[in-house]
Amino acid sequence: MTEAPSVVVLDYGAGNVRSAVRALEEAGARVVLSADPRDVMDADGLVVPGVGAFAAVMEGLRAVDAPRLIDRRLSGGRPVLGICVGLQVMFDRGVEHGHESEGLAQWPGTVERLDAPVVPHMGWNEVRPPEGSVLFRGIEDERFYFVHSYGVREWEFDQSIEHMVPPGVTWSEHGAPFVAAVENGPLSATQFHPEKSSAAGIALLRNWLSTLPRTGRMAGRIPAPGSGVPA
Repeated sequence: MTEAPSVVVLDYGAGNVRSAVRALEEAGARVVLSADPRDVMDADGLVVPGVGAFAAVMEGLRAVDAPRLIDRRLSGGRPVLGICVGLQVMFDRGVEHGHESEGLAQWPGTVERLDAPVVPHMGWNEVRPPEGSVLFRGIEDERFYFVHSYGVREWEFDQSIEHMVPPGVTWSEHGAPFVAAVENGPLSATQFHPEKSSAAGIALLRNWLSTLPRTGRMAGRIPAPGSGVPA
């Protein structure tokens, strides 16, 4: 039997992370909530959750040295998954109420208010995954749960570089199209909440877990699936 992958959910003060921990456990991971740099670097997978304001999430991430740690993981090809504002901060910048904040700049682009008559976008919605998507394998026609007022409305990545596999971008629509997910080598992210997306969300997390290496570096530091995380 293959050992369950170890996953750290980054603990930087974001709210509502327990549901992400439980969903990852249900999908088959060994999960710990931590901001310890050793855990962040050693885990088979790192999940960056995020709710609320872009600037506040970036402030929390900087407080635990997450920008440097995330960059180090990605430079070494070690998987990272961003969720909701955890997707948004992977872009260059966020603009909220006229205030611009710097993001992690893993992808070019701007997070801005959705172009829709009703904001926030809250509820279940369809997505349009790219051909060959790993995250959406077998669940291409499912709906996922969104709660957000801001998003990436334009994909600005330069895909003209030869011999480079372009990121896979999944789109959804609320008033106008916006980026619902990105798959880019070790870095993946979703604007929707897999942990709130019922069976489809668990299936997506299971697809992500299937891409993780099993390094054993977290042996003895992380509970077995289903053992729970202290509240």
